[in-house]
Amino acid sequence: MTALRRIHSWFPLLKRPSCRGAAAASRSLLHTPQPRTAAAAAAAGRAGSLCQIRRFTASACRLRDTDGSYTDEEEEEEEDGDFIDDSEVEELFQQQVPAGIGEGQHSVFIVHPDVKWGSRKQHLTTAELMMAEAVGLVNTLDNWRVVDKIIMSTKTPEKKRIFGKGNFQSLTEKIRQTAGITAVFVNVQRLSPLSERELEEAWGVKVFDRYSVVLHIFRCNARTKEAKLQISLAEIPLLRSRLKNEVANLDQQGGRTRYIGGSGETLLEVHQRLLKEREMKIRSALEKLRRKRHLLRSQRKHKEFPVVSVLGYTNCGKTTLIKALTGDSGLQPKNQLFATLDVTVHAGQLPSHMTVLYVDTIGFLSQLPHQLIDSFSATLEDIKHSDLLVHVRDISHPETVNQKMNVLNVLKNLQIPDRLMSSMIEVHNKIDLIDSYQFTEPSVLPVSALEERGLDELKKAVEEEILNSTGKHILDLKVNLSTPQLSWLYKEATVQDVQVNADEGSAVVKVIMSTAAYGRYKKLFAGW
Repeated sequence: MTALRRIHSWFPLLKRPSCRGAAAASRSLLHTPQPRTAAAAAAAGRAGSLCQIRRFTASACRLRDTDGSYTDEEEEEEEDGDFIDDSEVEELFQQQVPAGIGEGQHSVFIVHPDVKWGSRKQHLTTAELMMAEAVGLVNTLDNWRVVDKIIMSTKTPEKKRIFGKGNFQSLTEKIRQTAGITAVFVNVQRLSPLSERELEEAWGVKVFDRYSVVLHIFRCNARTKEAKLQISLAEIPLLRSRLKNEVANLDQQGGRTRYIGGSGETLLEVHQRLLKEREMKIRSALEKLRRKRHLLRSQRKHKEFPVVSVLGYTNCGKTTLIKALTGDSGLQPKNQLFATLDVTVHAGQLPSHMTVLYVDTIGFLSQLPHQLIDSFSATLEDIKHSDLLVHVRDISHPETVNQKMNVLNVLKNLQIPDRLMSSMIEVHNKIDLIDSYQFTEPSVLPVSALEERGLDELKKAVEEEILNSTGKHILDLKVNLSTPQLSWLYKEATVQDVQVNADEGSAVVKVIMSTAAYGRYKKLFAGW
C-alpha cells in the first residue's frame, strides 16, 4: 500500500504538461539528493607577461591576466545565437543526480574481482595495483573513506553476482560483519542494472562501480558550463539503469500500475521519456558550445598560434609541466586524480621566441565505458585539431607501461590523425622520484616538471616538431625601412627580433613564416 500511495502521489506531476512538473516527478522516483557544491576554481594571481599575448587576448581566446588561461565559455557569447544561460546549465546539472552518489559521506568497502583468465584478464597490471588505483579514486573524494578492501578471485566475471557461490557467500559475510560500511565499491568498469540490484539486496548497502565513482569525482570537480553538461550527459545511462531497478523494486512491493493517469504510458515509459527529453536538451546545449569551440579554434588558427595538446594518464603531472613550461603562477597543480577536468589554454614561448598555446587536457583512466569518453568528445576534439601532441608519463609509477597503453588505446578510439600520432613527443616525467634514472628509448625526453629539469630540451623538441607540422620556417630577412616590408611582416608573419642599422636605413628581421607567406613576400617585394 505504501508503494501504491507513493505512485499516486506522482500523478498530479505526471499530468502536468510542463517540463518542470515532469522533472520533479523524475527526481522523486530517483531519490535525487541535495546538489553538491562543485570544486572551487583554481587560485588566480599571474602578474605581467608578453605584450603579443595581450593582443591575442583582446581579439581571440581572452587569455586572462588573472591566471594566464582561458576556458571556452569566457568568450563573449551575446552577439551570436549560441548563448547559454548559466541558470539553464545549472538546472540541467542539478536536475537529476544519480541516487546515492552525492549523499554526504561514505564509508566504503572495496572489492576487486581478480579475473584469472579469459578476455577480461588484465595482462599489463596486477590485482594489487588495480586495487591501489581504486583506493586512490575513493580517497580523491573529501567525504569518502576506505573502511576495508579485499581482492577475490573469480572465474565468472560475467555472472550477475560476479563470483562463484562459495566466494560470494564468504564475501557477503565479511561485508556484513564489517562495522560502519555504507557502500561497496566493486572495482569493475560497469555493473549491469541486474547485478547492481542483486548485490545491493545481498549486502544491504549502496553499490558503486568505476563508472559511477569517476562520475562523482567529475561532478565534484566540474566548474565550466561544458564540463557540467558533459557530466550530465554521461550520467544518463546510469540514471536509466537506476530507473529500471527502482521500478522493479516497486513491482516487487505490489506497486505496479499499468498506465499513468490515462495517458497510455506506463510509469517506466513516462520516466524513460523524461530522461530522453533531458538528454536531447543537454545535447542541444553541448552543440551550441561545440560551435563556440569551433569558432575559437578558427580564431587561434587565424592568429597563427600553434597549439600543443598535453595529454596523459590522470595525475601524471600535465598541469605541473605546463606551469614549468609557461611560468604561469596561476596554475595550481593538485596531487589527485582528475584534478584537471576543464580544458584550459596557456601561452608559452619557445627558444626562437615563438608563442605557442599549451592545452591542458582531461586525464585518462583505464576501464572506463565508451559512454564516458563519448560524453567528453567535444572537449577531446581539441586534441584532433592540435599541431602537436605531448604525451606525459609518470615514469615513477609502477603501472607506467599499462598507463601508456591505455592512453594510446583512447587516442586510437578517438581516431587521432596519423600525422599527430607519428610526431607525438613522449615525456618521462617525475624522474626526480627515481634513483639513478636511465632510459633506453632514444625518442623519449626525461624531465622533472617539479624541479624544472629537462625543460630546455623539451622546448627545443617542441619547436622542431611545430616547425615541421605547420610548414613554417625561421628566416632572417633584410628589409628596407622606407618600404612597407616591415609592417607587412608584422601582419603576415611572426616577427621574433628586429636589428636596425640606422646608417643604412635597413634592418635584419627574424621571422617565423610559412612557405606560402614567404612566397608572397618575395613576389611583393622582389624589386625593393
